[in-house]
Amino acid sequence: RVHRGAPGCLQPEGWMTSPGRAAVDAAISAVAREDSGRILAVLARRFGDLDLADDAVQDALAKAVETWPTGGIPDNPPAWLLTVARNNAVDRLRRAASARRRLLAAAPDLVQSEADFDYETDEGASLILDDAQIRDDQLRLILLCAHPALDTDSQVALTLRLVGGLTTAEIAAAFLVPEATLAQRIVRAKRKIRAAAIPLAIPSSLNDRVGTLLQVVYLIFNEAYLSRGRVDTLTRVDLADEAIRLTRQIREVLPSNAEVEGLLALELFHRSRLAARQDAAGELVLLEAQDRTGWDRAMIGEANSVLVQAMSRMTPGVFQVQALIASHHVNATQESGPDWSTIAALYAQLAAMTGSAIVGLNHAVSVAMADNPQAGLALLEQLPGLAEYHLYYSARAELLVLLGEFDMARRDFVKARTLTANPTEQRHLDRRIAEVGHV
Repeated sequence: RVHRGAPGCLQPEGWMTSPGRAAVDAAISAVAREDSGRILAVLARRFGDLDLADDAVQDALAKAVETWPTGGIPDNPPAWLLTVARNNAVDRLRRAASARRRLLAAAPDLVQSEADFDYETDEGASLILDDAQIRDDQLRLILLCAHPALDTDSQVALTLRLVGGLTTAEIAAAFLVPEATLAQRIVRAKRKIRAAAIPLAIPSSLNDRVGTLLQVVYLIFNEAYLSRGRVDTLTRVDLADEAIRLTRQIREVLPSNAEVEGLLALELFHRSRLAARQDAAGELVLLEAQDRTGWDRAMIGEANSVLVQAMSRMTPGVFQVQALIASHHVNATQESGPDWSTIAALYAQLAAMTGSAIVGLNHAVSVAMADNPQAGLALLEQLPGLAEYHLYYSARAELLVLLGEFDMARRDFVKARTLTANPTEQRHLDRRIAEVGHV
């Protein structure tokens, strides 16, 4: 029996008393989510092979599924996983070396030289890993998943799979694609990394890569906040929690980055009120009508603290501005409501920073609330590129209702209804169409 020694010293463990199946499943899920990404990063750096490290970790998790129900949960599951995954990697390299030697003996003209092939058996290597090294390895892996050579879908899939520890089936279910399609997406992305010899390295332009990475995580959270095709729910709490967990991991390896903190604060503000976005019947409840007693005040408190920390760094960014807007909404009282003038000014600042038409839409709505509906409508009419965006038409319809233009509002609600695939949103728009039709 061995034990966990000094901080960062990961060694094989003995077994605890055999637990129930539920406890085993929970332990395997926890180590897969919380530790497999770190371990994969360590092994990828040690062996210089992302595929090898990924396969070794997956084999180790499969072995946990096979052996933990009868042998018991190790005293230190992450240490067990690292040890087994490392041994798996070494075994794979040994088999590859043996096959190469046989090929060399049979057909030397097909192989340059056995001396050119080397691998790290690491027989007596210590598994003592200091925290700084683990953070560096994690950062390399996280940034690799967000490499600009990969398309956005591949970046999202790799981040959830390699960093987040989700299975291919879980990611496919989250994004409503067949598991085989998602698996091929991951395989192609890894092939592209290998073919282009993209290194596990921290680039000199770190801020640019971090910006891409945060956009990837933000896309994951957005899918959670408003699921585009789910038939059973408006939001995906499980996926929102995964995005927040990924952001926390990024914050661990980039503890002084204000935009990472801004994104975390933004996610926490929105996550705090997810439960109130639908009523008991599963119908959409708009922000102004939500029961604020159902909001998670502890989460709002954490978001406020994280945002204050981010802003104290004096390096403004788009996620910090978005988080500041969200803070005005969730910290407002039910009686007074949010400060729409300040929110409009923040949206104007955000629009100048991003050039986004969707930000422009939110700016127009906030101007309508702060000033008058006609001013907001005038800004909406100037926005380009939103002809197929359902929220553009629903926002315009609501402003037309305020102006008493009910026939025009109804046409816009109908247009919005044709452009959304989410059943909860569709039912909400059906209600608005009926309500406006009865005015």
